[in-house]
Amino acid sequence: MRTEYEAIYAAGLMLQVDCPDLAMGRHSKFKNMTIDEFQSIAEVHIQVMNTALANIPAERIRMHVCWGNYPGPHHHDVPLADIVHLVLTAKPQFLSIEACNPGHGHEWEVFKTVKLPVGKVLMPGVLDTTTSHIEHPRLVAQRLMNYIRLVGKDSVIASTDCGFSTAAGAMNIPTEIVYAKLQAMVKGARVAEEMIREEGI
Repeated sequence: MRTEYEAIYAAGLMLQVDCPDLAMGRHSKFKNMTIDEFQSIAEVHIQVMNTALANIPAERIRMHVCWGNYPGPHHHDVPLADIVHLVLTAKPQFLSIEACNPGHGHEWEVFKTVKLPVGKVLMPGVLDTTTSHIEHPRLVAQRLMNYIRLVGKDSVIASTDCGFSTAAGAMNIPTEIVYAKLQAMVKGARVAEEMIREEGI
């Protein structure tokens, strides 16, 4: 993929690499492995990706760690705590993680003990892309503040949990609701800015 990655960068675009192999792969392709075996596989995948990204500045790359936004129980998802030490070694500066769905909404706590490397920026999902429920802006702000209080205001950017249409022709959520959810994210980010000022962060 190096050729494609470099072509995207050369065109002046931000490159996003999607990495379901580092998360969803645990309960799909690698479900019969031990966690140690899976972590070893994930480490190799990250090394290969870093090699493919060697000629692209880290600040021009986002990485989405994906557990899959398919409708399912997700009770076999690998915990972020089991892979965070690996994904933080990946080259991209921006790290998009699922952070609001029922299986991963609590994982901001991981960063109570895990130190974010200097320059890394977390992009926690504050919108659930699998439901038509429109998040309240204050809920969006609360989700952002969980991370901001731990890693700092300059190391957090609001994002969605995953894509709204992750396959060609997919239409999981009606377009007008997608835009309403995105508007809620913008409003929630503004509320978070107010909370940052109030808390002196």
